[in-house]
Amino acid sequence: MLFFHYYRKERSLQMRFLELAKQRCTTRGFTDQRIPRHDLDQILETGRVAPTACNAQPQRIIVVQEPTNIQKVQKAYQTFGSTCILIVCQDTSNALIRPFDGKCSGDLDIGILCDHMMLAARELNIGSVLVGLFDPQIIRDEFDIPQHIEPTTLLLLGYPAGGFLDEDRHGRERKPLADTVMYEKYAKDG
Repeated sequence: MLFFHYYRKERSLQMRFLELAKQRCTTRGFTDQRIPRHDLDQILETGRVAPTACNAQPQRIIVVQEPTNIQKVQKAYQTFGSTCILIVCQDTSNALIRPFDGKCSGDLDIGILCDHMMLAARELNIGSVLVGLFDPQIIRDEFDIPQHIEPTTLLLLGYPAGGFLDEDRHGRERKPLADTVMYEKYAKDG
């Protein structure tokens, strides 16, 4: 009987996570409401506990909230009215490199960390957009970032001006699993 109770509890948690994942969406328009410090700390803590290769924790995050510093970020990319921008960088001085092809684990680590933070933000009814298409040299220059620290992504946070997207949109906007998942071997496209 205890196993059955535990199993039901675990299934309930799984469903809640899937619901949260469906509720997370890209926000490209924020109100001017500032994020409370305790909520921001919770988002950052969720990123801190994210897994990284060999637990190297290459992330270095610059929290930008002052209007003059937000203007600096806007030189590299638009901020959609966000009042809180995380400049997520990676320390490349001790990078973990896959010996077979030279692939660095840092980008993957930063992706996992940002995914954790975006889901934590959504749980707090805070919107987010992850931006990779920005000029890293402008960010490096404006924020005096040393060469061994690589600006990897911008995570814009805030309260959505137009609300959140419909969580049932995935049935319309995402490919079915059969188009993206293969078992045991790669199936040729088309």
